Amino acid sequence: MKKSVRMTIDENICPANHPCPSIRVCSEKAIKQKYFLAGLPIIDQDKCIQCGKCIRFCPMGAIKAIEE
Repeated sequence: MKKSVRMTIDENICPANHPCPSIRVCSEKAIKQKYFLAGLPIIDQDKCIQCGKCIRFCPMGAIKAIEE
């Protein structure tokens, strides 16, 4: 059986008080923030292709891939 992967943002690590830098590298536009300059980013799992660019680009290491 093939495992699925879900990208998640750890709210205990992400400061959420600035624009998320990983938004710029997401080719699928799967990461959004509720507010322009702040707020915990949200990953749209339907748009996400699990490429991992956001994980590598997040300066805080708050984005993780969770195997389900």
